[in-house]
Amino acid sequence: MALIQFTRNHNDLSTNTGFQFEFFCDRCGNGVQSEFEGSSTGMVSGALDTAANLFGGILGAAADIGNKAHSVAWEKQHDEAFKRAIAQVKGSFKQCKRCGKWVDDVCWNQTRGLCLDDAPDTEAELSAIQNDAMLEDAREKAATVDYVSADRFKQTIAATCAHCGARLTGGKFCPECGKPVAQSKFCAQCGKPVKAGVKFCPECGAAQ
Repeated sequence: MALIQFTRNHNDLSTNTGFQFEFFCDRCGNGVQSEFEGSSTGMVSGALDTAANLFGGILGAAADIGNKAHSVAWEKQHDEAFKRAIAQVKGSFKQCKRCGKWVDDVCWNQTRGLCLDDAPDTEAELSAIQNDAMLEDAREKAATVDYVSADRFKQTIAATCAHCGARLTGGKFCPECGKPVAQSKFCAQCGKPVKAGVKFCPECGAAQ
């Protein structure tokens, strides 16, 4: 008895009217579909079923006999169609001699003669490692960068003028009323208020 291949990585799409199969790569899941083959026994059975529904009785019994005969014949046709489908798609897959998986060209290491699970592509792996290292290096550098200048927080940042309520866009005077924008000084280290002219924070001692 011949060994049946592709027993675990296929879908059977066959119906009473014919036979068709899908075969998949064991690694990535990409698939190939065999050509549809019609079933003569399925069509005969279908005709008997139609006659039985219309007339019943004797023809109904005939349809039942036809279905039983069709079942045996259909199974035989199905097995033969499956073998032909395997022969049809076999060229799209290679079997790894180490793990037994059937894989497509995408998942096959041509140089090593094994699937990529057992013999990863060296260049692809090195490229991925290099990319991971670059990302990690970027994260480490980003963690050491002071993205917000401490000088920006040495003074109170007002969004609106305390006198007229106009929106402030920076500067020492309000663009609407012209009055000075109140800017209280705060310690950049601890955030406590610091009087103008003071060189060190009275709370934490940080230089101002």
